Amino acid sequence: MELWMYPIIAVAALILLILLASFVCFRLTFYSPKRKPPKDDVIEIPEGEIYEEYRDVIENWIRSIRATPYEAVSIKSFDGLTLRGKYYEYKPGAVTEILFHGYRGTAERDLCGGVERCFALGRNALIVDQRASGDSDGHVITFGIKECRDCLDWVDFVINKFGKDTKIILTGISMGASTVLMASGEELPSNVVCTLADCGYSSPREIIRKVMKQMKLPVNFFYPFVKLGARIFGGFSLESNSPIEAMRRCKIPVIFVHGDNDDFVPYEMSKEMYEACAAPKKLLAVKGAGHGLAFPADKESYLREVKDFEKVWNE
Repeated sequence: MELWMYPIIAVAALILLILLASFVCFRLTFYSPKRKPPKDDVIEIPEGEIYEEYRDVIENWIRSIRATPYEAVSIKSFDGLTLRGKYYEYKPGAVTEILFHGYRGTAERDLCGGVERCFALGRNALIVDQRASGDSDGHVITFGIKECRDCLDWVDFVINKFGKDTKIILTGISMGASTVLMASGEELPSNVVCTLADCGYSSPREIIRKVMKQMKLPVNFFYPFVKLGARIFGGFSLESNSPIEAMRRCKIPVIFVHGDNDDFVPYEMSKEMYEACAAPKKLLAVKGAGHGLAFPADKESYLREVKDFEKVWNE
């Protein structure tokens, strides 16, 4: 072999190693394989010891929404995916909440309590399976980057279905909260009167780096591969948008809810976004609640504070 070929081979090998590392990071972080339809006799709750205390509550919520009449609905995303949801009507003409679930979650699992809360507040509920999740199409989760565009399409769907006078609240939990926060930084129709963000992260970059630190991985080494994997294999830029930047552009009222014992998405992230928010706002810290558990941990305070916030967007 000629000497001049060695540098070329070395560079090619390095490029292949970078691509391989980026692909592995992409598969682990963003890829969602084909999903099996849930069985009627199986009830899933989020993994983790913190959810065991609320197992009975969550299972009862899921049984309740399975027994509640709903309308199956769907839309086409901007990039051709069929996205599906379920509409639960409390009363014709009532405010409609569009609810978005968390990372690798489903509408039924993560938002079953949201339907109960909506009904308790006299609201209709549209729970959505996000792209690459549940019954919706797709295989790439983008941490809210593309999902926030899907949120805007769901807004158009609700307006077209229920009329130009319908009022809409954007609601999300965990990644769903960050999805609606990013959407709230866009130009929205006047129908959207409020955003409810429960335990959202301040940016895709920061939550991924935070989880890496928890896993004791060398963040500065691995994160560039995650970022590159998203770009090459997922077709999106991980840092092209963020909830905290969206809050600086936001014009609609936002209520932030976060358990102060959240060890996955730190409470401080909601506090930072609250401080950055340019619109009317409120921050509810639920004492002792873990990730995504603010509502079952303190239903009374949750309902009272969300109801009280109505006077802000009803003015």
